[in-house]
Parts: sequence; structure tokens; C-alpha cells
Amino acid sequence: MVKPTLIKFPASKTSGTVSALLLRPPEARRLFVFGHGAGAGMRHPFMEIVSQRLAEAGIATFRYQFPYMENKIRRPDPRPVLLATVRAAIEAALKADDSLPLVAGGKSMGGRMTSLAASEEQLEGVHGIVFLGFPLHPPGNPGTARSDHLHKLNIPMLFLQGTRDKLANLDLLQSLCDNLPQATLHIVEGGDHSFKLLKGAGRTQDDTLDELVGKTVEWTDRLLLQR
Repeated sequence: MVKPTLIKFPASKTSGTVSALLLRPPEARRLFVFGHGAGAGMRHPFMEIVSQRLAEAGIATFRYQFPYMENKIRRPDPRPVLLATVRAAIEAALKADDSLPLVAGGKSMGGRMTSLAASEEQLEGVHGIVFLGFPLHPPGNPGTARSDHLHKLNIPMLFLQGTRDKLANLDLLQSLCDNLPQATLHIVEGGDHSFKLLKGAGRTQDDTLDELVGKTVEWTDRLLLQR
């Protein structure tokens, strides 16, 4: 098993230094700058397992903390701080290893903040954005306002979404992706917002993780061929 390297970098001018974990297998062919969701940091088991499985498939990861999580504060940082952290993480990832082409994104909030940052200013060296559960709307309040910025992007995007995700009505998400020229939507049958399955789903959680990682690897490999 590949072991991660701990890296520290300044998140923004006002929020101090945060941590990141670079997991780079010797045969890596791409580096994924991987932001966490609103309620769990970079060491959450989902982040750990996905990163290890990506490493086994030849995809390096740069998992990083947002300042509020680094400082053990429950409430997420203001949006400008979150966006500055995304940009700083990408810069830190390039400094850590500039030999690999980049994709960026993350789990829920981490993915959305990446796309918001990209909608304001092109992210240097990033060839695509991966969303592991895009938070399209609050639970029980379907809408698409949270995705308006995506129409400003001119970059390939991969949406991985569970059929039981209460933060993304699939009809709305499908319509959104149909109207984004460079979007790919992959539906994970039975998964909730964290891609967890109900008992009796007919497959295991490992199967779901294999699906998420397999689709991410397949999609990023296509990007490599198009460069």
C-alpha cells in the first residue's frame, strides 16, 4: 500500500496554513486535487478509501483541508476563503509534483467549490473537474440555482451521482448535464449522497467504490488521450 506524504500550504491571506496528503503511486499518470465535503475532512474513510483505490489504478491524489476543518470548526468558511483554498491547493499540488497532468474536484462541497473557483478564474493546469455527489440543491428543496455557474465553464466535467441522493434530483441533474457540452453523468444505482447502499441492495459497498473509482479512471484516461 502506498503511504501518503503530509504537506502544509497557506490556504489564503487570512486563514493560515492547512494540511494536505499527497498519495502518489510510482506508476501515476494523473494527479487528482481532491477536496472534502462540508461535514468531514480529508481523513474521512470515504476519502481514504477512494484515494487508495485510485492509487492502485495509477491516479495520484492530493487531498487537502479547508481552514475550518483544519481548525476543528463545524461551520464552513466564507465562500471567498473556500475558493481561495481551492486555488491554493492546486498551486500546492503543482509545486509538489509538476510532472503529472491535473484534474480537480471532490466530494460534495469540495467539488462544487472547485467549479465555482473555475467559473471565476481558470484553474492553472486543471484539465477536468470530478464531482463525487454534486450538491445541486438542499434536501427536499429541488432547484438548480447552485449549478448556474457551471454554464460559464469550458472544461470537461464528470458527475458521479447516486439514485437516492437527496441533494440532487436526478431529472434536474440529467437536464443540467444535457445542456453542458462537456459534462458526463454517471448514475450509481442505490447510492445516497455518500454513495451508501440500503441493506438488500444486491451488491456490496465495495462494488460501489469500485464503480466510482473505475468510472473516474476511465474518464481521466480519456482526457489523457485528448491532450
